[in-house]
Amino acid sequence: MATKIVMAQLSPTMEEGKLLEWKVAEGDTIEASDLLAEIETDKANMDIEALGGGVVLKILVQAGETVPVGALIGIIGEEGEDISSLLAEAEAAASGTPVEAEPVESAPVESPSVAEEPVVPPAPPATPPDAPEPVAPAPLAPVSPPVEPPPGVELPHSHAGESSVTGTVKASPVARRMADEAGLRVSDIPGSGPGGRVVKRDVEAAIFAGVPASAPTPPTAAVPAPAQAAAALPAGPPRLVDETLEPSQMRKAIARRLVTSIGPVPHFFLTIEVDMGRILELRKAMNGRLESGKIGVNDILVKVTAEALARHPEINASWQGDTIRRHGSVDIGIAVAIEDGLITPVLRGADRKGLLQITTEASELVGRAREKRLLPEEYQGATFSVSNLGMFDIDQFTAIINPPEAAILAVGSTSEKAVVVDGEITIRQRMRVTMSCDHRVIDGASGARFLQTFKAMIENPLELVL
Repeated sequence: MATKIVMAQLSPTMEEGKLLEWKVAEGDTIEASDLLAEIETDKANMDIEALGGGVVLKILVQAGETVPVGALIGIIGEEGEDISSLLAEAEAAASGTPVEAEPVESAPVESPSVAEEPVVPPAPPATPPDAPEPVAPAPLAPVSPPVEPPPGVELPHSHAGESSVTGTVKASPVARRMADEAGLRVSDIPGSGPGGRVVKRDVEAAIFAGVPASAPTPPTAAVPAPAQAAAALPAGPPRLVDETLEPSQMRKAIARRLVTSIGPVPHFFLTIEVDMGRILELRKAMNGRLESGKIGVNDILVKVTAEALARHPEINASWQGDTIRRHGSVDIGIAVAIEDGLITPVLRGADRKGLLQITTEASELVGRAREKRLLPEEYQGATFSVSNLGMFDIDQFTAIINPPEAAILAVGSTSEKAVVVDGEITIRQRMRVTMSCDHRVIDGASGARFLQTFKAMIENPLELVL
């Protein structure tokens, strides 16, 4: 029986998803673990792969379109199978007219955040009936974004004359991706699959045997016409134009979250200025002894924050309905600015980790956050957040709390200031931090005591080990 392919909920807060790119086309024969598509969620871009095999019979949503969770995006089944009832169902859904469809077997859809959840019923397709047909996938299962491609994941083949979708050489998407990454042409690899199809094991054997890589085709530079050449010359600053932009899924999620925060959450703010001289000297000394990698100022601030939270558990808490929950683990959210929004990867158990471990883990998390390759569990569930705009020369700012957290620390720049020390004016490295507090959980005095501890650790690093 035909299998309906729907937009899966790939994160707990996901309400809709944007199809960035299809890796297969209508009529393609796919196998289990073949890479199907890349989807933009409200937090990250995620690859999806097939749970089972079959033929892509129909696709109903075009790459680049945004559709709600549960929307029907494609159909997979056996070649020549009658899917008219499903197409009628999709058309009826688009027009708002109910239709009685024949029972259809649905492929299970796994979500990284919600286990054992039934497949969501189909929703109206984003593509009108007369729109051009898009490219399409099959049964979906999200793939954790890997550092190295795992079995079953494939990128489009890019060699000249060999399309990943319509190339004359029969090859599985997995095999095409492996060949592309190794710089090989699938046409140079003998296939052992059905009908001579090149499969994964064939590419692995070719790589092991040392098949020579194909030479890349040198790019051809276009010679601009005189008018084009003149247009390419600098013509002053660009002119502003009126335009309406479609926000990314992340930007939409940020908007929803902050509206629910700034209204219901009673914010108040506490600011303190700290002397950074000793902690910067300590950082310089530690980095001088490291052979590789460097400890950043933000890594130190995360460590100090975590230690202060461990000593003030009333701050490492959250408002949950009519109760206050004090968390047994200090999980620090690190605010990371990316192209179309903000995301906070979470450093788990930061109070139990040393500076080097924090530096290593934070660097990895921040890197994957900027690539939009974080898993849901890596950006959800923080107990406290740190937002640092000091690198942008921002002296002081206030940050909005990310519920259900009870506080967030806003870090400004470190700069030289004239201060009075022991009755004399001297120049010192100073930094301002502002903590936004949820007054339902934190009182002014408790927030002030936390900042006093934070300040003491910064100005006397021995406090970190005492």
